[in-house]
Amino acid sequence: MPLHPGLSADPEVIVFNLKKRYTGVSATVNALVPLQMTQWALGYCGTTQSNGVVGMRLGEAIRVSRRPPPGRPFRIWHVRRDHEMLAGLWARDVLRLPVRLVFTSAAQHVHGAFPRWLISRMDAVIATTQKAADCVPNTTGVVHHGIDLTRFAPVDKTHAWADSGLPGRWGVGVFGRVRPDKGTDVFVDALLAVLPRYPEVTAIIAGLAQPQHRAYESALKERIASAGLSERLVFLGEVPAGEVHRWYQRCLVCVACPRYEPFGLTPFEAAATGCALVCSRTGAFEELITPGQEGLLVPTGDAAALAHALDQLLTDSERTRATGQRARERVSQQFSLQAEADGIGRVYQQLWATAA
Repeated sequence: MPLHPGLSADPEVIVFNLKKRYTGVSATVNALVPLQMTQWALGYCGTTQSNGVVGMRLGEAIRVSRRPPPGRPFRIWHVRRDHEMLAGLWARDVLRLPVRLVFTSAAQHVHGAFPRWLISRMDAVIATTQKAADCVPNTTGVVHHGIDLTRFAPVDKTHAWADSGLPGRWGVGVFGRVRPDKGTDVFVDALLAVLPRYPEVTAIIAGLAQPQHRAYESALKERIASAGLSERLVFLGEVPAGEVHRWYQRCLVCVACPRYEPFGLTPFEAAATGCALVCSRTGAFEELITPGQEGLLVPTGDAAALAHALDQLLTDSERTRATGQRARERVSQQFSLQAEADGIGRVYQQLWATAA
């Protein structure tokens, strides 16, 4: 298969994404790789990205890494999952390849014994938040996830919802997997209380329910139907990665109400399109939102608090659009994709400098 024109045949950095299913990690890699191609002699190993970048196989990454790249003492493998760390350790410590391993850690809890051991063997560790860094003793640097501000761009929310094909004038959305830890039931409970008071508002749930969560999803749909709100509280299913930004643009308010989240990209992406936010106090959401500025924060698992927060936003659409504009400014200033790529690059350079 021909090499993507932006990738290097002899890369100094290889970015890994070996999981086939599209996840938040996949979204991060999908966004970063095209930018990193402009910064480094870059290689990519893993599942074909939604932007069309085709990755090499693991065996090819090992073959390419049998000698250092031009001008470098070793090649960097950037990994983000346990099995990728394992592959890297096999390459570095068993095959004795001239590679060094950079791992990105997002979890805001103490890892289990085996992941802790894997992380302890990394040459550099990037944490996505300070809370994540506090859970990893060998953190090299804190680099927030960043957002592609070109793709996730603001639009005029006054007319954007009309493009959805759904009823109403304004949209409220929640994005991500349909399952209990993501708080889908919290969102449904809150919107069942809120929607009757706002006839111009329709809510969407954009995300896949995996087989083990289909009964959970069905039960939520039954409750919505019993309330007579099936046309105004709509399950979209899994939205293709290339289309999700359009749904953010259509929504006036984005909700992220997980019970636990390591980082949580969706409200950052939504904010970049000008959505006002309501988020639970987990993930990196408290670093994104100053209550009353970019949106509101609520306790995890608290549907009543979420409903109250939505009431505050939906009673004045003009004020809420201004809130969304502040959210866009916040992401632009502190959570851009360029800032993330630059922060990662500093870790790479620091690692090479140790061998000088």
